[in-house]
Amino acid sequence: MRFKIYTLTAILLLSSFLVVSAQEKTDVKEDSSENVTEKFDPKKGLTNGVQVAEFVILVYSNVGGRPALSQIRKTTIEIGKIKSANPDGTFVNSEYDQKIERAENLEKEKVRLNQKFPDAEYALVYNGSKVFGLYNNSVFTPREDAVASFESRIWHGLEALLRYKENGAECKLDKEETILGVTFYVVTVTDKAGRKTTFYVSKKSFRVMMLEYEENGIKYKRKFYDHNLAQGTLVPYRSVLWANGKIVEEKDISTIAFGQTLNDGIFDDPTASTP
Repeated sequence: MRFKIYTLTAILLLSSFLVVSAQEKTDVKEDSSENVTEKFDPKKGLTNGVQVAEFVILVYSNVGGRPALSQIRKTTIEIGKIKSANPDGTFVNSEYDQKIERAENLEKEKVRLNQKFPDAEYALVYNGSKVFGLYNNSVFTPREDAVASFESRIWHGLEALLRYKENGAECKLDKEETILGVTFYVVTVTDKAGRKTTFYVSKKSFRVMMLEYEENGIKYKRKFYDHNLAQGTLVPYRSVLWANGKIVEEKDISTIAFGQTLNDGIFDDPTASTP
């Protein structure tokens, strides 16, 4: 019931947003047949990708909008478990903790993923410019597939939609599609580097239930489950990733916290020279 109230409120706020945005210039591109600043008409429903994206932002921010997400999620500390596939098809379990320092866009974001396997423990770091690995505080060059998986979580995650505007990305509504009785808005976000991520947004709840992208000829699909509020923002606590139809990763969040102070040094490259 509480979520339904939030959704109704979001409808009203979205109408206000679209009226204001009509007076502003935007870098977001849409098909010429669609007017992204058109005032929201409940009878017509959502008619373009920007409208859908802004609605999703309101829902994930618990109606606080973009400012609430930016304020609450200044930093993120996420702890959980990952079950990932090996090249031979077997699976390995690991514990992880991920720390994120939010920036004005994803390109400048700082992310550190620590993973503990049965026989090893290491970290992958994106410091706003490059990815490197750390093992016992020594820098190493990670395997190409490990880097690709790590980067995909950044560029092809929920933030690609929630922060499309900050990233200067294009946001296009492709169609509506019904799968197993659930109707989705299918929205494709294309960032400045040309990376495309297609999001399946529930027309009823405006939660992202699935996303798809393609890399190196492999088609990936990630489904999201167990959405719950964490510090007033919506978080899917479980996700499953498929590659060409086969499960390659299952991720479960145990705890997540926002806004805690992080030591900025955890993102530093020890080999980098200081001026």
